[in-house]
Amino acid sequence: MAANKAVVYREPGVVDVDDIGYPELILRDGPGVNPLNVGRKCEHGVILKVITTNICGSDQHMVRGRTTAPSGLVLGHEITGEVIETGRDVEFIKKGDLVSVPFNIACGRCRNCRQQDTHICENVNPDRPGSAYGYVDMGGWVGGQSEYVMVPYADFQLLKFPDKDQAMEKILDLTMLSDIFPTGYHGAISAGVKTGSTVYVAGAGPVGLAAAHSAQLLGASVVIVGDLIEERLAQARSFGCETVNLREHSNLSEQLEQILGTPEVDCAIDAVGFEASGHGKDAEEAPATVLNSIMDATRAGGRLGIPGLYVTGDPGAKDKDAQEGSLKIRFGLGFAKAHTFVTGQTPVMRYHRDLMNAILSDRAQIAKAVNATVISLDEAPAGYKEFDGGVAKKFVIDPHGALR
Repeated sequence: MAANKAVVYREPGVVDVDDIGYPELILRDGPGVNPLNVGRKCEHGVILKVITTNICGSDQHMVRGRTTAPSGLVLGHEITGEVIETGRDVEFIKKGDLVSVPFNIACGRCRNCRQQDTHICENVNPDRPGSAYGYVDMGGWVGGQSEYVMVPYADFQLLKFPDKDQAMEKILDLTMLSDIFPTGYHGAISAGVKTGSTVYVAGAGPVGLAAAHSAQLLGASVVIVGDLIEERLAQARSFGCETVNLREHSNLSEQLEQILGTPEVDCAIDAVGFEASGHGKDAEEAPATVLNSIMDATRAGGRLGIPGLYVTGDPGAKDKDAQEGSLKIRFGLGFAKAHTFVTGQTPVMRYHRDLMNAILSDRAQIAKAVNATVISLDEAPAGYKEFDGGVAKKFVIDPHGALR
């Protein structure tokens, strides 16, 4: 039986690369696996040889100890791979296909999946609707920062690339289809970005940069990105965004007025989530900061796209309310301005084929926007540490050396 090295969460701040065993078409017991999912047969699934798998900011929340993730959890929900084994019930996906895996695990049969709400599938997580690979409280499906991974419901979920050679030429772009490109795009769509819009994006991490690039694709006239780290802001400027350094300027509306001539934008995107910081030189963590600031900075009647992650359990939060996901949000302000809020995981399948075509036709350059940087599987622990320091890179793990 082949070995299968994978990135494994050990304790806050520590990940290892370990052999987790070759995957099977069944969900075995293990760290984080819901007892009701143990022994679940997946003849509708496939085994993938992982070609690329990316480090995500959502992974980083777990690695920082800001969730209830158990030690030994195999990480990774951004997966692109080659099919090397198919289950008995797989009809249309074939061995040798090169595919993108949506990070949402979805059955394709429940009411929500039939409505394209694959981010809240009712049949894959016994705790609540919605699931993902390698993530806490998501059913326990094994993560894909590994050499090989099992993917269920293959015929429904997998996006096959039409030409393998062409796909490998653009693999650094196509690897973003599993999560951050659709997530950034969903943030922009949810915010109502259209031709001529002025858009503010909170956060210049990979999802924020993907949201900014998506807003440009949708025709925004001005995209403004705010962050506390100058290196990340420089990355946003590299593809035509305006920027606001919130470490140096605590008043966002004043900075918007200098750029636009008005203190408000048409729409805004929260690409930060629950580990948000206050603004200014000595600011500390203040998880409601981004939500309150984008309500203040968005015009009456505007929309707020919120792809940034918020959780129901945060053991590292500074107060009891925040530990339970209760934040001091100025909801009355949002009500007074008649804002529309759109939250939750991204339904990747709603967007990934169109975004694939945008990449293959050279319409989208998402790898350049997020500064895709290839590392080996053994370099993943160092990649996590560097990413945690705020580096302006999107780390793409190459488990088999296929990109080198």
